[in-house]
Amino acid sequence: MTIADTVRAVGRWFAGGEQEPDPDPSALGTPERAMVVMAHPDDAEFVCGGTVARWCAEGSEVVYVVVTGGDKGTHDPEMHPEKLAAIREEEQRAACRALGVKECVFLGHPDGHTIDEEELRGQIVRLIRIHRPDVIVTWDAFRRGFNHRDHRNVGILTADAVYPLVRDRLYYPRDEEDGLPSHQVNEVLFAGSEDPDHTIDVTAHWETRLEAVLCHTSQIGGRTREDFLRMREEMIARQGHARMEERFRRWSIRRAPPPPREAANPQARG
Repeated sequence: MTIADTVRAVGRWFAGGEQEPDPDPSALGTPERAMVVMAHPDDAEFVCGGTVARWCAEGSEVVYVVVTGGDKGTHDPEMHPEKLAAIREEEQRAACRALGVKECVFLGHPDGHTIDEEELRGQIVRLIRIHRPDVIVTWDAFRRGFNHRDHRNVGILTADAVYPLVRDRLYYPRDEEDGLPSHQVNEVLFAGSEDPDHTIDVTAHWETRLEAVLCHTSQIGGRTREDFLRMREEMIARQGHARMEERFRRWSIRRAPPPPREAANPQARG
């Protein structure tokens, strides 16, 4: 996420309570295991940090996958990519500690150059088979308007990984050889959607989310805790209530039907 993206995300974040919740926001429940697949350090905190904080507080094991190092996201003329990537990795680790995230995997791809390609797709498939999440959060790649290249491609790669690649064992057979069987992801929540249909109440976890956002010093343009608190008060005054929400487009994955009994157990035939 670039600095300009971050500025826009701040505005969307504080507009989060102005939408009506979906009819049954609790239907998803708290996943036992969740994975967040994002393009850059700081993406997750702005679009699903409250959800992650809530899930962690309720006992979920959450794993982050950060595809790029975010090594281009600066206007500092003295900064170079390797140094920025190291800074942003430490910022992301600090944010994960604030939220309670179990593990953060950095894939280290160059910022701004993510493409829909086999190596990265295979990395995402393997990580899903390792960590076996019930729910995945990623970017919505299917927006009508323009979307950041990295966000768009990470979203489509993750969606492709979930269905059918992770589920069907003959894709990436090396995983099975290494003891990583196929896996069924139950739900995907697409962040940054223009057509959200699922809302999660994060009011009780807003402060934790703020702590995580503040870890990304290189990306928040000098904003302080007081700035964010003031923005929140202004939003509450506009909308007339203090509810804080995060909105997603929800994809419930249909499970593959079980094989016929005869196919599953050839000895059962007469």
